[in-house]
Amino acid sequence: MTRTRTLKVMIAGIGGASLGTELLKCLVLADRYEIFGCDVSPTAYGLYDPGFSRTFTVDRDDYVNSVIKACREAGASWLIPGGDQPMVLLGAAAYQLDAAGITLVANHPDVIRTFSDKSTTFDRLTALGFTVPRTVEVVSDSDLKQIGMPCIVKPATGSGSSTMVFFATDMQEAMTYVDYIRRTGGRPLAQEYIAPDEGEFTVGVLSLPSGEVVGSIALRRSLDATLSVMYRGRGGLVSSGYSQGYIGDFPAIRARAETIASAVGSCGALNIQGRVRNGELIPFEINPRLSASTYLRALAGVNEVDVLLQHLAFNEAVQPEPLREGWYLRSLTERYVAPQEGRS
Repeated sequence: MTRTRTLKVMIAGIGGASLGTELLKCLVLADRYEIFGCDVSPTAYGLYDPGFSRTFTVDRDDYVNSVIKACREAGASWLIPGGDQPMVLLGAAAYQLDAAGITLVANHPDVIRTFSDKSTTFDRLTALGFTVPRTVEVVSDSDLKQIGMPCIVKPATGSGSSTMVFFATDMQEAMTYVDYIRRTGGRPLAQEYIAPDEGEFTVGVLSLPSGEVVGSIALRRSLDATLSVMYRGRGGLVSSGYSQGYIGDFPAIRARAETIASAVGSCGALNIQGRVRNGELIPFEINPRLSASTYLRALAGVNEVDVLLQHLAFNEAVQPEPLREGWYLRSLTERYVAPQEGRS
């Protein structure tokens, strides 16, 4: 169906190599949106990307009101968080945005709250009967004995990527990382390490506001390229925030991810990262948002953000293209900005 009105969409958070710039690619690929972007950093890569009709530098200290002002200037009534911080801040202000005539394209605030805290995440999954890595909030070194070594140490809240994720081989090393996270203001968690021998996956599950699962798409991560690996050594491997690899059917993996999404009441995008043990997907990270690998999925035929927007705006079901199974790889790009073009 040909639209008489192009949707105007604002992406909040458009730093380089981020979810925000990947969402831009998805919307450009769909070829039926006028796209705007905003960011708190004057050197955010996306501010200078010609794919945007216009971009805005917003106030970090008055973030929500500043984003609302940018949306009004752009005439954008659809707002998509381009990262974890925008998701949490804007998700908490969903009613304020709604009062301003702006629809936040995000999961339910309760889902965002639950899965923005890793401790709460794994408590919730355990209560629902799902197999998860043994996870404990570390108060003293005795807590580490519940996990065993080696283990993963990471903050309970923060980035959904591998930032501040450490692989520890012994108790002393684990406590060093625990102390470091605590000194930086975080709550440290220790988590059972699951080897990647049977594969690591990132799975996107898209659900409608009603909770109905539209579908899912799974990528088996390639852990050979340097870009995909944050740490490798001493018997362990920690992947980075840059997913690339093989997109295929993987029915058992997708079925488990869809079951999780339904059980937790997801009503938007949910991204599940996990490793396989004895044929079972065991999630070690769940983010209640679109993933930075969403453009890879769009190239494979499943443009999640387009499907979601068309349903929200027009109650129309957009049928994904047949899955283009194969390898989906990525790199970084560069851009020159002349001094007179820079933002203050």
